[in-house]
Amino acid sequence: MTTRYKVVLAYDGTNFAGFQRQPHQRTVEQVLTKAVNKMAKDPAEPIVIYGAGRTDAGVHAFGQTLHFDLPYEIKPEGVRRGLNSMLPTDMIIKAVSIVAPDFHARYDTVGKRYWYRAYQNEFVDPFKRHYTGHFKFHADIERIQQAIGDLEGRHDFSTFVASGSQAHDHVREIYSAKAWALPDEDEIQFEFCGSGFLYNQVRIMVAVLMEIGQGRRAVDCIPALLATKNREQARGTAPAAGLYMKKVYYEQNELQADLIKY
Repeated sequence: MTTRYKVVLAYDGTNFAGFQRQPHQRTVEQVLTKAVNKMAKDPAEPIVIYGAGRTDAGVHAFGQTLHFDLPYEIKPEGVRRGLNSMLPTDMIIKAVSIVAPDFHARYDTVGKRYWYRAYQNEFVDPFKRHYTGHFKFHADIERIQQAIGDLEGRHDFSTFVASGSQAHDHVREIYSAKAWALPDEDEIQFEFCGSGFLYNQVRIMVAVLMEIGQGRRAVDCIPALLATKNREQARGTAPAAGLYMKKVYYEQNELQADLIKY
């Protein structure tokens, strides 16, 4: 009889080639899978981990969520401490819990929250280069705030999905889309909460919003962009380093509470 564990993981994505396992690459999935199997004494049937979503190379996470099955039961705190003792310093297990045998980290989600940090300066700050997306030209936060609400709601986001996406249905719902400025940090920050996000969707939305802020697009251009369902019309993709998977939701009441809170 196996025991299913739900794990909340944080990582600095700088030195990872993304979440998903790839041949001859250091990925989050590869490193964590190795640690889980080592903790389980390398069982004959290798343990597989299932993530809530995939992050690209350079993308960070505060709350990536995953699950795996162990062939026996260990107390969650023992799993957390055991894995953290084996993981590299750019990863940490934040929480572990035992869940129902039919829980699935990917398919049971009711929402996800992403955060993006856009750094605005002619030159790259060496202390921010791995943790913000760099933009040479300053954007007007008021223009961005006027435009960002047009992304909220249920839409076909075909214009905002990168080639290579495996999703056949591009309809998603964004519950909340916000932007604010931190002038002392030369940053504009974004937060998006939605039912789910397509491949590179957040980074493409940020790129469009930054162009709006820079006056390179009209403030009211987003509805027309959505209507085209043409990726080429969105043009750019914001740098990966500024993106963070902040939280994955599995309970509607928790999601609604955070929508009110934020």
